[in-house]
This record gives sequence, structure tokens and C-alpha cells, in this order.
Amino acid sequence: MDGGAVGGLSAQALIPGYHCAFVRSESVLSALAPTPEVVAPVGNIARQVGRRRTFAIISHPDAGKTTLTEKLLLFGGAIQMAGTVKARKSGRHATSDWLEVEKQRGISVASSVMQFGYGDCVINLLDTPGHQDFSEDTYRVLTAVDAAVMVVDAAKGVEEQTIKLLEVCRLRNTPIITFINKMDREVRDPLEVLDEIEAVLKIHCAPVTWPIGMGKRFIGVYHLLKDEVQRFTPGEERADGDVEILHGEEIEGLRASCPQEFEQMRNECELVQGAGASFHLDDFLKGKQTPVFFGSGINNFGVREILQALIDWAPPPQPREAIGANGESRSVVPTEPNFTGFVFKIQANMDPNHRDRIAFFRVCSGQYTPGMKVRHRRTGKEMKVANAVVFMANERSRMEEAYAGDIIGIHNHGQLQIGDVLSEGEMLTYKGIPYFAPDLFSRARLRDPLKSKQLNKGLRELGEEGAIQVFAPLVDSILLLGAVGQLQFEVVEHRLKAEYGVDALFERAGIHTARWVTCDDAAHLAEFARAQQQRLARDVDGNLVYLADNRVNLALAMERWPRVKFHDTREHGQTLSS
Repeated sequence: MDGGAVGGLSAQALIPGYHCAFVRSESVLSALAPTPEVVAPVGNIARQVGRRRTFAIISHPDAGKTTLTEKLLLFGGAIQMAGTVKARKSGRHATSDWLEVEKQRGISVASSVMQFGYGDCVINLLDTPGHQDFSEDTYRVLTAVDAAVMVVDAAKGVEEQTIKLLEVCRLRNTPIITFINKMDREVRDPLEVLDEIEAVLKIHCAPVTWPIGMGKRFIGVYHLLKDEVQRFTPGEERADGDVEILHGEEIEGLRASCPQEFEQMRNECELVQGAGASFHLDDFLKGKQTPVFFGSGINNFGVREILQALIDWAPPPQPREAIGANGESRSVVPTEPNFTGFVFKIQANMDPNHRDRIAFFRVCSGQYTPGMKVRHRRTGKEMKVANAVVFMANERSRMEEAYAGDIIGIHNHGQLQIGDVLSEGEMLTYKGIPYFAPDLFSRARLRDPLKSKQLNKGLRELGEEGAIQVFAPLVDSILLLGAVGQLQFEVVEHRLKAEYGVDALFERAGIHTARWVTCDDAAHLAEFARAQQQRLARDVDGNLVYLADNRVNLALAMERWPRVKFHDTREHGQTLSS
């Protein structure tokens, strides 16, 4: 073996032109990240923005997303021991799964935000629900990040929810790093998994590490860029357990003991080389190519490489498209001096003892300081942001300063909604993501009729936070609930009981779909509302919604009222003109 290369193949030979791309974070701002083109490196704000990395972890349920989140926190020094995601009886749960229903079910049903330092960078990590029933919450989170880590189960490959989430990332050309997980189990051929990712997700793969064996024969990965073998040993939940690195003769010795696994790895790497899977940073930053890592999250293997890749390759906060006060679109650069940002999530009762409501706010430019005064775009009123907080799941501490890329929590007493913009200077509107017409509809029936006030309060607050869509029928006092999936109703039922003391049953409503309605002629819309009063409701923002019993009913309404527009989506925080 020559110079530590596996089977005579060096990293330079395996991936031409990409032998020097893996660099330390100290040089990333000048060598790799797109900072010079989009963020002028001047002043403290520019330096702080360059240190930020804000990303989400996306996957299909059970691919290992929450486990990877825990291990990233572990390696980042944010926690000392990772929770066992499904060990419900042990009393230990994933740090990012903080709702009681998450602890009972062993799944993530709410997005959580965690900030920690690693090297010279500030990491904002957003863990999202993998279950498709909570896709709207995930879509909102993806508008607040600059990159994403896609976790793929090596045995199952590309799954349905992964496809949907990547499509959302593609809308904003979000850079994607791929982690193929569970290599310590009997899984599919790695070439087959990569082919499936490229064919189904329409994104080019550029392997950075390659597995040597699998399951009980999994002995590690070959790092194509560093020309080294990282040896796999089932690890403990400790962040100080360094991976054993082998070079030169050490690799030869391991290969002699595992010739079959090394020969297979060498052949597969030759195929990778022949396919021309060279990594190009520009393609990655444009969302066209994904660097691929193999590992085992549960065993801490491959996690450090993901974290380092995020620091070295993922972009710092990028410019965001917005609509200015004059109605013209413009790009807001993160280093602009005026503080701006938008609310992408509202969470009620993070602290059940205080019944609080927190607005999750993505900073897009400028600097936050305690007590600063900003303008609320939707209402035009001035607000004082006195005690913003930084998160570690449901735990929080006072935020003393924040810059573009950071996620801060603002105590919300009902004045903030999803999509709202706060700004120090120009009154901007950031382009958000839509509400989707629900697929399922239910009505809540109280077991105790005396709890109607608490029920309405709970449903409206959960509706404002986005846990479920809530509609108030014009001719009925019973609120109608709309959801993407059945599990949303179950979570709302659980949270009503746990957080509001309301015991309710959910009964299916005879609704096929909903459409938001608008009309340029206010008098004509009023006539429509009088004629269709039995089928109309208002959403949480006061928009008029048409509730159709079936497809035929919707088609007839659209035919009879051609001047009325029927919308199947609307922007968060947007009040449709009527």
C-alpha cells in the first residue's frame, strides 16, 4: 500500500480535484464559505455572522434523526449523556423530545431548537418531527435554516417523508449533507442506496467516507479525502471517546485480517471514481450535490465528521428575499446594521408551571440587544424585546446578544403570530411558507360541559402555534379542527388534557376539504357569504374559509361563483384581502 492509500487508490485518485477540500474552521471563511460574495467581512456583526451555522436535521421516522441530534449535542459538549429515545421506562429521553407525549411515545412531535458552541462557531441546531402528520411544523422550521442534514436508514433507503422534506429544501436550494445511518446492522449495498438517493431525490451524491463491511462485519470507514481508515468500535455514550485513526502500515494490518471487506470497499470506490462523483463546493451550496457520510449514530460513529463538515462547508447565514415598505422585492444581507427577522414557530406551555407562550424568531440581520425597541410589521406598533431567551430544547437562558442565523425566543402574550416580522428600521415582509388545506377534520366534544372556556382557549392557542388548524364556523359555536394527519388530533387531545385540564373527545366532521376564499369585489364576496353561510368559517387570522362536504360540492361552488377565488394555500401570518 502506497502512502496509506487503500489498495493503491489514494483519495486524490478516488475523487479527483477534491483532495484539499476538508479544512479546519479557522480557514473556512476565507477558503470555502460563500461569505466574501454575500457578506462583507467588516466589523463585529460580520465576524459574528461568519461564525453562525444554522441547520435542521430531516429524515423519515425511525431513521435515527433524534439520536443523531443527541450525539451532535454530545460531541459539541452541550450535554454529558445522550437520552435513550425509546427507553420510556428508564426515565431518560432524548434532550430534544421535551413534550410529555414525546416521552411516552418515543417520537418527536414538536420542533426543538438547541444552540451550542463548537470550535469557533456558534451552532443553531433545529430538530424536527419526522412523522408526516407533523409536516407543517417541519416546513416552517426549514424556512429558518441555511443548511440541512439528511439522515437515511441504510437498510430502508429513501422513504416517503424524506422525499417530501427534500422537496421543501429544494424550494430554497438548501445545501444538504447526507448521513447514511445504522451501518452496524445488516443493511443494503451502499452503492444501491446512493443510486436510489440520486434517482429518487434527484440530487448528486459525492461520498466523503465509505463503509468497510456492515453489521457484525462493519469495521469502519475509509475517508476518501484524508486517505485514512476510521476504525469502528461500538462505543459508549461519551464525547471523549475518540475514533481510532489508521494510516499506512496500520491499514495494511487491518486489511490483512479483513481481506474480503477491504476488497469489496476497494472495488466500490473504483466504481465511485468511475462515476465521477467529485465533490464541488459550489454545487453543494446550490443544493445540487450532497456530500455523503456513513456511520452509526447510536454508537457515536461518524457523528464528529458530520459536525466538522457543517462547520467547514455549510454556509453562514445568507441574504433573504423580502418585500420592502414600497412593495418592491429586495435582498436583506445579514450584515445590515438594522435588526430584522421573522417568527416561524410559536410554542405554548413550554414551561407548564407558568403557562407561557414563546415565539421562535429567526434573526436575519443586525444585532439583538436586551431591551431594544422594534416595529411589528403586521400591526405597525412598537414593541420592546426585553428578555429574549436562547434554547436547549425546553431549557432556556437569557440571551444577551444575537446575530443573523441565531434563533431566539420572545415571550409572547398573543401579539405575535407565525410569519410576523420585527424590524428596527425598514418595514419588511419576509416571504414565508404556506398553510396547506387540511386533509382531516374533527370537532372536539367536552366530557365536562363546564370546561368550554378552557377548551376554546386551548384550541385557539394551539391553533396559533400551528399544532393544528382551527376554524370557527359562522353558524356554529363548536370549533372545527383541521389536520394533515390523524396523529395531530391525538397530540392535541393529549396536550389539552395535560396543559389546559380539558378532557375532550374528537369526532370526525363531514368535511372533505377547505379553501380560503377571496374576491376583488367586497359586495360580491358579502353576497357569497350570505348565500354560503352554512359552509363558511374563519381561521385563526380571521380569513374566510369555505368548507366543502365533497369534491362535487366544491366544484359546484366554484362554477356558480366564478368571481370568487378559492385558494388551497395561504402564507403564514398573511391576512387575505376580502
